Amino acid sequence: MLPELLGEIITRLESSEDRWPLRKDVVSCACVCKRWRDVTKGIVKSPSNSGQITFPESLKQPGPRDAPLQCFIKRNKKNSTFYLYLGLTQTFMDKGKFLLAARRFRHGAHTEYIISLDADDLSQGSNAYVGKLSSDFLGTKFTIYDSQPPYEGAKPSSSRASRRFASKQISPQVPAGNFEIGQISYKFNLLKSRGPRRMLCMLQCPSTRPKSDDELKNDDESKKPTSLQNSTSSTGSMVLKNKAPRWHEHLQCWCLNFHGRVTVASVKNFQLVASVDPSQPGAKGDEETVLLQFGKVGDDIFTMDYRQPLSAFQAFAICLTSFGTKLACE
Repeated sequence: MLPELLGEIITRLESSEDRWPLRKDVVSCACVCKRWRDVTKGIVKSPSNSGQITFPESLKQPGPRDAPLQCFIKRNKKNSTFYLYLGLTQTFMDKGKFLLAARRFRHGAHTEYIISLDADDLSQGSNAYVGKLSSDFLGTKFTIYDSQPPYEGAKPSSSRASRRFASKQISPQVPAGNFEIGQISYKFNLLKSRGPRRMLCMLQCPSTRPKSDDELKNDDESKKPTSLQNSTSSTGSMVLKNKAPRWHEHLQCWCLNFHGRVTVASVKNFQLVASVDPSQPGAKGDEETVLLQFGKVGDDIFTMDYRQPLSAFQAFAICLTSFGTKLACE
């Protein structure tokens, strides 16, 4: 088939099928062969531009800027497993499009959440492994690890607890390791003051600025990566904190406006906004725009809405930290 004709067919298919499950036809086109895959991936836009999740790589790309992607998490208490779905409708009862799964494991005094693309294969040795979340003894400090380097030249963590014990690799060129991309901490509430948990997140977020033609040309011609250049050009530091709630006199409780996306009061509910990064002179925070909100709508169902600069993988990992009892923080 002529490349022009193939491109026109996929372009029309891409524009006509903007929701799952019909969107699986776009993915099917990319699975035909390498040429079809290259054409399809060249036409399908990233979530930051299209507001849609299409390929697995979209899960590690920033979400849309103008409106959040609405997802939900289902919890299975029996096997300590959590499933992330993309919401297909505005209700909380739809089946959703499966995105990621995570399982909680105990390693002595520490807890780990293994995150995978396969709901039935949750191990670091799996080809579906995408990253993990590791907590400290008290469950108040967490570290997010990505299975892929966040920028060229990044080095995997050297600690034994964070190594990927795997014999299989997706590609020989892809390092088999865990790369630290963020930390989440919960502040102690020693005075037992009333209010929700207080969170602070420090993350490495992918760049959302599109490259110019000159930059793309320079990327092809230049083969001199340095850790500093790559970390500043392809990733950015981001500090998030939980949005302060307001005391509701009539209800006699702390309240946040979730715009109907949260229906059950819970200490797990939170909203994250941009804070000032102390390492960046002149940095400004935005305490009005909610970048990630998480809240309870049923016994084991929670909503998760995120936007730029967070990816679905990062947002899911942050929400996983909310599960579990934190006696010193409540």
